[in-house]
Amino acid sequence: MDKFTHLDENGRARMVDVSNKKSTDRLALATGKVFLNDKTYTMVKNQEIQKGDVLTVAKVAGIMAAKNTSNLIPMCHPINLTSVDIEFKMDDERKVIEIFARAMLNAKTGVEMEALTAVSVTALTIYDMCKAVQKDIEIGEIKLLRKTGGKSGDYKNESYIG
Repeated sequence: MDKFTHLDENGRARMVDVSNKKSTDRLALATGKVFLNDKTYTMVKNQEIQKGDVLTVAKVAGIMAAKNTSNLIPMCHPINLTSVDIEFKMDDERKVIEIFARAMLNAKTGVEMEALTAVSVTALTIYDMCKAVQKDIEIGEIKLLRKTGGKSGDYKNESYIG
């Protein structure tokens, strides 16, 4: 079994010491989905939700979340992101909004948690802005699609085509 890096010699939680690691360019791409009914999906697409432009507000929320990940996830290192972007793919047939978050930096630690946090908060913001119209919105399939850089090397999820 691999050694858990977030545990000290006594088995207690700790933040990993990255002092001696080399800084490298790192990228992470994460995704998630928001499942809506016909009415809500159409209202989001046509910018008819009373709270405002759902996708623009959700994008800003996701970027802010990525920048604040170390304040939310106890063992995450505070990092200096160089880029965070969020894109949406609208699936008109299934009434699904697919979220893609890309985070980048040059550092001693990865950026996966920032991309995953961005997706999660983006999805939650869509939920918050639409909950007055639809109570049974579902959020799911949040996962890391790809990461590059660092000692452990590159990773690509089997479902990722890009």
